[in-house]
Amino acid sequence: MDAEQFRRLGHALVDWIAETRETLEARPVMSSARPGEIRARLPREPPEHGGGAGDLIARLEADVLPGITHWNHPAFFAYFPSNSSYASILGDLACAGLGVQGMSWQTSPAATELEEVVMDWLRQLVGLSGAWTGVIQDTASTATLGALICARERTLGFSVGGLQGPGGALVVYASAEAHSSVDKATRLAGFGRAHLRVIACDAARALRVDALAEAIEHDLAAGLVPCAVVATAGTTNTTAFDPIDAIAAVTERTGVWLHVDAAMAGTAMVAPECRALWHGIERADSLVWNPHKWLGVGFDCSAFYCRDPQHLIRVMGTDPAYLRTAQDGQVSNFRDWHIQLGRRFRALKLWFHLLDEGAAGIRARIRRDLDNARWLAGQVAATPGWQVMAPVQLQTVCVRFAPAGLDEPARSAANLAIARQVNASGHAYLTPSLLDGAQILRVSIGAERTERRHVAALWDALQAAATATS
Repeated sequence: MDAEQFRRLGHALVDWIAETRETLEARPVMSSARPGEIRARLPREPPEHGGGAGDLIARLEADVLPGITHWNHPAFFAYFPSNSSYASILGDLACAGLGVQGMSWQTSPAATELEEVVMDWLRQLVGLSGAWTGVIQDTASTATLGALICARERTLGFSVGGLQGPGGALVVYASAEAHSSVDKATRLAGFGRAHLRVIACDAARALRVDALAEAIEHDLAAGLVPCAVVATAGTTNTTAFDPIDAIAAVTERTGVWLHVDAAMAGTAMVAPECRALWHGIERADSLVWNPHKWLGVGFDCSAFYCRDPQHLIRVMGTDPAYLRTAQDGQVSNFRDWHIQLGRRFRALKLWFHLLDEGAAGIRARIRRDLDNARWLAGQVAATPGWQVMAPVQLQTVCVRFAPAGLDEPARSAANLAIARQVNASGHAYLTPSLLDGAQILRVSIGAERTERRHVAALWDALQAAATATS
């Protein structure tokens, strides 16, 4: 492909992306493709000769689009918001076009320094103090793994013997509502699943601090070494918040690392009225939240903050001769701040997005989504036979069809049937889940273009599906 063909196809591709997104509302939200259907559309062998790029857009339309579930659709209410604004798309295009490898300051100074600036902008947007320093990672799962590795090494005194050194086994603590990435990180970091303590939750599904303190004391008495607590600010299922301030009082007393997972809910803190939900955050050692969720930056872009980056550098840093530069010691080399060596220029899409939307625009969109969630919860609570199953802290609404006269198995079957009917219709997409053993319908509001009318249409669809299953 030469520059002229690149220009022509590039303009056509941007037009196609814009047209596709502008017509999303008329398209099915969830892909109806069956297993193997997309693979069957593609040749089994790679092309022997090139020159097929001219058909790329037609191929996208015919072979790829039928297998796409549209996370940017205004009627997407499943999982979590995962938006990609137009400005963010342009940032990703610039990233690809520049082809930057940002592992060190010298390999592209702008990649490092722009990231330092936009991460400090994010810090200010969510109300964190200047004590925090941030670095972009791919996902919260990777950041949580990095945090647990740092906790492990600090607890071991950065010993060259690592986990093979003397002393008792190290233990990690998290609530029963913590994300599955905590379990995975515990195993990957070498603690072992047997040394992850799952702490009971209270009626609000937040970690019980008394149970945490009791578990730590029990482990100490058994000769084990408490190492890290992962607190959740906005659980996946119900957006519950662990009491960070009270947890910090325990971790500070026992010398345990406190990591906070605010993957989706961190965006809410751009609105000052939401910050009471993570009261005590300044007492944590590390924090992760994902601008590639509710904030609107395209995947992947995870914001990892640490109160002392030297913990990262001591654990992740490498210094082979071929990576040394004359500026080392004067600049940040972000390869030493996380597991990966290579780095994409992710700060570009974050920068583009913040320049385009601004703090006021982000706050307005968050407040719109919060208002829509409260409206839906009010409608459900006022309708006989329906229940709101958890407090609506932010934009997630957990509801259930529970008419009188149906036993528990029948209610579960009815709710699954409602979810399947709504999702199969193509008009909306939500996530069925379980809460305290009960089948629920989980509605996550936060797509860039979701307005009240889309939420109202979902509520109508839920009631119609319930009627059809009764």
